[in-house]
Amino acid sequence: MTETIRTRVAIIGAGPAGLLLSHLLADAGIESIVIEQRTRDEIEHTIRAGILEQGTVEVLSRSGASDRVLTAGNRHEGIELRFAGEGHRIDFAALVGRAVWLYPQHEVLKDLITVRLAAGQDLRFGVTAERVDGAETSRPRVIGRDAEGRAIQIEADFVVGADGSRSVARAAVSAPGTGYFREYPFAWFGILCEAPPSSDELIYSNSPAGFALISQRSPEIQRMYLQCDPDLDPNSMSDRQIWDDLQARVASDTGGPALIEGPIFQRDVLRFRSFVAHDLLRGRVALIGDAAHTVPPTGAKGMNLAIADVVLLDRALRALLLEDDSRLLEAFPETALRRIWKAQHFSWWMTSMLHSTPDASDFDRLRQLGELRSVVESEAGSRYLAEAYTGWPLAGPAEIE
Repeated sequence: MTETIRTRVAIIGAGPAGLLLSHLLADAGIESIVIEQRTRDEIEHTIRAGILEQGTVEVLSRSGASDRVLTAGNRHEGIELRFAGEGHRIDFAALVGRAVWLYPQHEVLKDLITVRLAAGQDLRFGVTAERVDGAETSRPRVIGRDAEGRAIQIEADFVVGADGSRSVARAAVSAPGTGYFREYPFAWFGILCEAPPSSDELIYSNSPAGFALISQRSPEIQRMYLQCDPDLDPNSMSDRQIWDDLQARVASDTGGPALIEGPIFQRDVLRFRSFVAHDLLRGRVALIGDAAHTVPPTGAKGMNLAIADVVLLDRALRALLLEDDSRLLEAFPETALRRIWKAQHFSWWMTSMLHSTPDASDFDRLRQLGELRSVVESEAGSRYLAEAYTGWPLAGPAEIE
């Protein structure tokens, strides 16, 4: 027999987007169910990057979704662009009066899960959504199986697909095979190592050997990336080879300090893809977060775009479900896509400016250096990077205005 569950909003996916949406809706008295295929332990212990725009931090902190983001997060007021053997700091605070926070995504998820469960949220782990039916009816349904494999059906006034880049909900909104897609001819070889930070702020390094990014996860853990071939075997390089390559790519002609090395305990290859779904809304089913779009990680836009989607959809669902006003919902796709495509451009621009393509010529390399100098030697160029990196203004959620 199939268990039928009824709720106002059914949210597929307990990532930052799905959990934050449930949190904001609850403040307006709108009931929701959040289902997630993974276990709580898997979610909370999968280490993920996290550069949060100032607007994202404000939403999380002011709405009560996270208190730790301001106490445990690491505020960064700039980044370093390193090329041609020299480092150039982009001073966010001086240029735009804003900052970003280094706060890993799994820490955001820990905060959101704790807050939602404490508030009595119906949050079900190990539940697999198989499809969404009835998108254009007043009662769309999520069809799936619970953690024990039993068939379930969730009937709702509205369904939200926040279920990541392999979204099940997407098929109910956007025709299969449609959307806008770009794959890049390179990837990032990422490592986690036990060592204190090599730099107080992130270093984005363009070198003849390829791109490198120096980041951190905590006072004891560093996260670093090397540009690589998408088909690279993560185990094909020794630790010594990795460190020698990283040191060479960030070497400074001015004698800056070398990277602090330590034991490498995780390595992976991250492919670069851009995607925007052709449709974000159909009837009473909407897509947000990675279900709707993905970006290369260079511009640090992934989770921030998801939060921006949530802010817009929260407003739209309040109007629809509390006031029977569908105008904000009807405007949701166009409004969200304006920011999505700005973020796609910024992510593409940062990626193309900092990485070498396999077929790059001497002309391409010298043009790229000219572009980097145009950014660091121009206040206007630096200001654009600072403005986009720290995030464009958000329309705040209703309860934190």
